[in-house]
Amino acid sequence: MTAVRDTRPATAVSPAAPDTAARPTRRIFFLTVLAAASAVFLYPFVWLVTASLKPRDQTFSNPFLPWPVPFRPENYLAVWDAAPMFAWLVNTLVVGVTAALTVTLSSAFVAFGFAYFRFPGRNLLFASVLGTMMLPAAVTLVPTYLIWKSAGLTGTQVPLWAGNLFGSAFYIFLLRQFLLGVPRYVFEAARVDGASYLDLFWRIALPLSRPALIIAFVFELKASWFDLMKPLIYLQDPALYTLPRGLKAVVDQFYQGGDPKWEIVLAASVITTVPLVVIFFLGQRHFLRGIATTGQRG
Repeated sequence: MTAVRDTRPATAVSPAAPDTAARPTRRIFFLTVLAAASAVFLYPFVWLVTASLKPRDQTFSNPFLPWPVPFRPENYLAVWDAAPMFAWLVNTLVVGVTAALTVTLSSAFVAFGFAYFRFPGRNLLFASVLGTMMLPAAVTLVPTYLIWKSAGLTGTQVPLWAGNLFGSAFYIFLLRQFLLGVPRYVFEAARVDGASYLDLFWRIALPLSRPALIIAFVFELKASWFDLMKPLIYLQDPALYTLPRGLKAVVDQFYQGGDPKWEIVLAASVITTVPLVVIFFLGQRHFLRGIATTGQRG
């Protein structure tokens, strides 16, 4: 008895097809989680805006009410009568932009040196720079104040930004990691063409590291915009106050008078926050691209 031979052509076994039916379900679940997380993070700001539009006796009532009833937009007009908000806004803008520009350029200059030059002890020196990040701000608070006092600059806005002329360890690390991803032959080709080291920094390093520079600028602008400690220490003249220092003065004034006008304080807080939100949305494309590209370098 002979075995029957199967003459049918062998068919390749196809891999298991993906479960396309489950994709919409996963997508809906993912979007639902994102929406819930967004609602959690946005709720404090929504509450701030809503409470700033309520009467004084209802400021903290109905925290989950999406629309204030009764509606009091005149609270924002009262802010400008209660405090020189425009002057404080200008001071905050000047100090914030100056602090962001100085720390971005100075940190980029130091980062270029660590990324381009090869010299003995470079890694040890870079580790020492990073080690300064471990120092709490309270440790250097008094010595820094004594330095500015001996220079006769207390009571001015200079201490709020001049320290950034020496760079920041975090931004130096951030920019160095980005510059390490730039091919070295780009700099060497420029050197062959007669470019100086300053030309390498100004004409090659800075343009190529623009996404990382935007990150450093926005981070420092945010830190300076909401900083209260330095203005509280160095500023005594109300005409030089920044917005956080001015809000602190307004709150103290209301408490001393025994009449806490929380609707005005909350409206002033909204005025303080909105400009930075607008700046983020205007530069969102560059900012997010900078985070992505910096994460790929180094």
